[in-house]
Amino acid sequence: MIRITLPDGSVREVRDGASFLEVAEGISSRLAKSAVCVRWNGELRDLREAAATDGTFAVVVAGEPEALGVLRHTASHVMAQAVKRRYPKARLGIGPAIDDGFYYDLDLPSPLAEADLEAIATEMRAIIAADLPIARRELPKGEARALFEKRGETYKLELIDDIEGETVSVFEQGEFVDLCRGPHLRSTGALRADAFKLLSIAGAYWRGDEKRPMLQRIYGTAFEKQKDLEQHLWRLEEAAKRDHRKLGKELDLFSIHDEGGAGLICWHPKGARLRRTIEEFWYAEHDRHGYSIVTTPHIGKEQLWTISGHLGFYRENMYSPMDIDGMDYFIKPMNCPYQILIYKTRTHSYRELPMRMAELGTVYRYERSGVLHGLLRVRGFTIDDGHIICRADQIDEEIRIVYDFAVGMLTAFGFRDFDIYLATRPHAGKAVGEEEKWAQATDALRAALDARGLPYKVDDGGGAFYGPKIDIKVKDTLGRPWQCSTIQFDFNLPERFDMTYIGEDGAEHRPYMVHRALLGSLERFIGCLIEQYGGAFPVWLAPVQAVVIPIADRHNAYAQTVAEKLRGAGLRARVDDTTERMNAKIRTAQLDKVPYMLVVGDREAEADSASVRLRTGDDKGTMKVDLFLATAKEIVESKSLEVWSA
Repeated sequence: MIRITLPDGSVREVRDGASFLEVAEGISSRLAKSAVCVRWNGELRDLREAAATDGTFAVVVAGEPEALGVLRHTASHVMAQAVKRRYPKARLGIGPAIDDGFYYDLDLPSPLAEADLEAIATEMRAIIAADLPIARRELPKGEARALFEKRGETYKLELIDDIEGETVSVFEQGEFVDLCRGPHLRSTGALRADAFKLLSIAGAYWRGDEKRPMLQRIYGTAFEKQKDLEQHLWRLEEAAKRDHRKLGKELDLFSIHDEGGAGLICWHPKGARLRRTIEEFWYAEHDRHGYSIVTTPHIGKEQLWTISGHLGFYRENMYSPMDIDGMDYFIKPMNCPYQILIYKTRTHSYRELPMRMAELGTVYRYERSGVLHGLLRVRGFTIDDGHIICRADQIDEEIRIVYDFAVGMLTAFGFRDFDIYLATRPHAGKAVGEEEKWAQATDALRAALDARGLPYKVDDGGGAFYGPKIDIKVKDTLGRPWQCSTIQFDFNLPERFDMTYIGEDGAEHRPYMVHRALLGSLERFIGCLIEQYGGAFPVWLAPVQAVVIPIADRHNAYAQTVAEKLRGAGLRARVDDTTERMNAKIRTAQLDKVPYMLVVGDREAEADSASVRLRTGDDKGTMKVDLFLATAKEIVESKSLEVWSA
């Protein structure tokens, strides 16, 4: 017999080999009927699997986030089956569920077009209507190889070879067979024909390696209800309008050039102005919070990255070395080793701690070309990097202070909704340090979160190679999460670099170290801001805050006088003295998302005034330039998210 521990702590005994569905039926037939999958020892498992050892057991039912993932995974199989029916020579890659839907990578004899998606979707609806039972089988690896070799599925053969153990699982629905861990729904009819949609086609290298074949990736999404699909499609439409790559070009903020290199950003004047505004705010806030600002080199000797552990644990993300005076130098992937060297230039007393250092440090990391994405995934980026060196008795307080600092910074940019994750030790040789110290460090972060009553999720294995971390993700106006702040506990680098301080007892002690980034990568954060606001930034961030629009050429001189007055008071203003008509100039300023338009003509010039219009289309009427200036300055200085005060 096998002992099953239920969520309420009670224990049941079931026969060896009982499926998880049978276990659920033994608890409640109603529960079993609504079951989608189970959570066995914390992992999602298919209902058709059997318990082999004692363990914890919970049923996942429709409506839970995990259930939606199972539904989408099944939808990816139905899509692959539909493709195989229409294109029998297609070879299967992989087809997982993802955050907003699913995809499947396929090797097809000819390229698909967007017009082909509806035909595939029609075939999917036929498969759903057929309500094909989905069966799970465990096969010896040799038998599985023979099965997929006979079907010509060469990519599956490679995957089988990479799977540990003697057996693999396959799922079957009708004529379709796929290598898969699951879990899956019980039949294709459990999907709703009116609650899925195929979205797009893209290229994807097999296993993310640009040296491997390029497959065709079909993206789709699926929901439990049609109304949820409709809401999601609306969000996608809005997201397309806010795409930072599209707006970055339209608003002339940044560009990426093949001649310069993929993933390397050129900031145009308006984009650089936006970035500079963020940096100025960042410096002012760090001065206010007692940080010492430092600047460190962009390259370092091999010895530095060996000591830090980057060459041993992060080498695949680093660029090739350059020979300087017969020594290998690497362009830096992180800033922390140099900040540690600054700390080590002299002896420190316990009275000096905590020591807080920070920099806007540009780093370079190798990202595969297939994952590069505008500002969100780049190869050269600037991190608002900070490091706190402190005593053991200070760690809880410092983590609390950093958390409050991070939330305060993000709130200033208009973010109000946050998700928090506790990321634990990476798996299988991807981390340095003893397990006991990892446990202590993780407990310290958990205690800091628990003490503040903050809800959080555990990101198992998501920590950095040198320590666990807290990740803070903001949600934008469309509810999408963005990774920004991170707080990392580090006990390894102080050891590796032999960092010390003189304690109250006169002896040397090892400090602790907290790595933290509040905004994260500036590139990614600005991409997030562009999409959050659709390019219509709050006034304090807008690259151009006001455009003065002369009605006729004879008003140009007065327009320049107004613009100079605005600039003298600290506003970013320019004159549109092109030969376009006034309404065209207003329209151009609105398309450029400029908060304020000041139209000036004869009457305005005589009265030292301007006709003020907002990018929202509101007409505030004619007012003295000084009155407009006082109102605009108050909005900017308060960092208000409104364009005009009530």
